[in-house]
Amino acid sequence: MKVLKAVRAKVGDRLRVEKLSQVHEGILMPRTELGDQNHLVIKLDSGYNLGVRLTRDAKVRKVAVGKAPRMGLPPIAFKPDPSKPSVSILGTGGTIASRVDYRTGAVYPAFSAEELYSAVPELADLANIKTSAVCSVFSENMSPQLWVKIARAVAREMNGGARGVVIAHGTDTMGYTAAALSFAFRGVFRPVVLVGSQRSSDRPSSDAALNLLSAVAVASKSDIAEVCVVMHGSTEDDFCLVHRGTKVRKCHTSRRDTFQTINDLPMCVVKDGEIIPLSDYNKAKQEGKVVVDAKFEPRVALVKVSPGIQPKTIDSVLRAGYRGIVLEGTGLGHTPEVLFPSIKRAIKRGVPVVMTSQCIWGRVDMKVYSTGRDLLRLGVIPGEDMLPEVAYVKLMWVLGHTRDMREVSELMLTNIAGEILPRTRPDAFLKVFGGI
Repeated sequence: MKVLKAVRAKVGDRLRVEKLSQVHEGILMPRTELGDQNHLVIKLDSGYNLGVRLTRDAKVRKVAVGKAPRMGLPPIAFKPDPSKPSVSILGTGGTIASRVDYRTGAVYPAFSAEELYSAVPELADLANIKTSAVCSVFSENMSPQLWVKIARAVAREMNGGARGVVIAHGTDTMGYTAAALSFAFRGVFRPVVLVGSQRSSDRPSSDAALNLLSAVAVASKSDIAEVCVVMHGSTEDDFCLVHRGTKVRKCHTSRRDTFQTINDLPMCVVKDGEIIPLSDYNKAKQEGKVVVDAKFEPRVALVKVSPGIQPKTIDSVLRAGYRGIVLEGTGLGHTPEVLFPSIKRAIKRGVPVVMTSQCIWGRVDMKVYSTGRDLLRLGVIPGEDMLPEVAYVKLMWVLGHTRDMREVSELMLTNIAGEILPRTRPDAFLKVFGGI
């Protein structure tokens, strides 16, 4: 680009760009591979990148000489401290273990879990960290097969002496994996903590460091013996919340406090390294053995009920060979009557149908209105207060163990991993909107 050559600017130099009475200053970045020659990209002090089209009225001046941005982080080695507990960090990919590819401008999973350790050296103050990569995928590419792989890795670490296990995971499907692991373990006797971040660690607004430090604090010194999710509890860098793995949902696309416990209270608050209990949970033990029971039937469909939905929606699922269906019904657990014949056919063929609600808070109650009672008579299984995605994962797990319709119904209605509360907590809704 002639303008950059004229001022002898290279990637990493600080530039001042004046255009249309606006002045912007930042670090010169490589253009993305789709960028044209008439644009330049600078990283503002806020951490955001800005693209500027260089028209004739634009003025560019080099303010300072800099260095080209580095990709990734060099590994840092720490000597084990015998006085500190051992925590295993398992990498699966996701933003908390990510880097920016300056060729494309995209965020990619980091190459290894060691980069987590390098990014937050303060982890050494909490525990002796052992890191390994189970997989490296965007969370939208997570699968039941990878759930099994992660479960086996967790069991191997915990049974091998780890005080706790932290799983670095992308946030988009972290709730699904947390639920899957909650059902996949028997005899968890120490913390299993999933953690992620909404914003990559190269951004000043990143939530990665606090989330990871809080997750390791929970793994290294809490008395929790369950699968949980640890993420920001507010938009500030002040505290994190510990959510039960079967009661947590990502509720916002980009907020740092996106994860909320639904229909219950969070398990704990983590503030300044201290862990403050908020509700009951299974207590950790000195000794134990985790057994992996991770049989999942992947052919389960999650179907959202909507006005105008056609019977062929259910019929196509049956023709495709799915073994189970979870309906995300309206209100207390309803579908249009036009779906009744298709639902009846599914159940008659031995395909269980589970009803959940599109409402985030509350529970299914199919005995209130005639539509719900009719669906119960057809054999639809009420999902109680389970989140649709939790019921979906649970039905996968149940069908991985039995195809008997009576046993499927009994297991779906049995509280296995804290996914079903006997009574709805009205204070949980108020806590979310009123603050903790």
